[in-house]
Amino acid sequence: MSQDKRKFEARAESVDEAIQIGLAALGMKEDEVTIEVLDEGSRGLLGIGSRDATVRLTAVTPQEPEPIAPEPEPEPEPVVEEVVVVVEEEVEEETAVYEPEPEPITPDKPSVKEEDDDRDEPTVALDVITALFLKMGADADVTIRESEVDDKTGRVTPIIDVRGDNLSAFIGSRGETMAAIQYIARLMVANMRHERAHFVIDIDGYRLKREEALARLAERMAGKVIDRQEAISLEPMTPADRRIIHITLRDMDGVYTESTGEGSRRKVRILPEK
Repeated sequence: MSQDKRKFEARAESVDEAIQIGLAALGMKEDEVTIEVLDEGSRGLLGIGSRDATVRLTAVTPQEPEPIAPEPEPEPEPVVEEVVVVVEEEVEEETAVYEPEPEPITPDKPSVKEEDDDRDEPTVALDVITALFLKMGADADVTIRESEVDDKTGRVTPIIDVRGDNLSAFIGSRGETMAAIQYIARLMVANMRHERAHFVIDIDGYRLKREEALARLAERMAGKVIDRQEAISLEPMTPADRRIIHITLRDMDGVYTESTGEGSRRKVRILPEK
């Protein structure tokens, strides 16, 4: 029976079993306890007169380490005051003339609004587009022509013709690059003249060829609509291309057109008249 938390008496059929029971009860290892065999036990004769082995396990109290005497502090060395002698050297006067940094120059704000470019739109557009292609490294000949009179609006549109070698890169797929150049040029001209610009750009006759091809397509599809009496939808087109389809078919008997879809998917439908 245990006397305190650091001692434990255990009984078992053998001394070894009793020791293991005592170690488990104390939660220690053999090298952490002293073992005292109180009774080695006996098997008896045919089981008669047998008794258990008894052991006493006592936890070993660790010896406290002897305190280490602190080393004597060394006597402080005598402080020798260091004398620093500063020798002033003569500084030769610089011969360079000191010049104050110039104050930043701010441009004067114009007292009056910049005057509008009083030249007509085609002339300004011609100069702007010539300069644009020159900056882009293209050897191009830029001229002006006018479109036919729109019989509905009575308006004539200035067309800036750009001709030269290797200009296909400035046209792009389905004229998308050319349309982007036209957009930029219109913004520049509008900013110079302070009014909206309406000219168009044609590179190597692409726009004229495109107009002719779209007109033939519109007439051919309109013929199918009349024969079948069923509507036909064309592929998505730019606003300029859709306008050509509408203009081509607006006076044709038996059909009419409308635009459907949103954004870049907007297209023209050709429908039979009822």
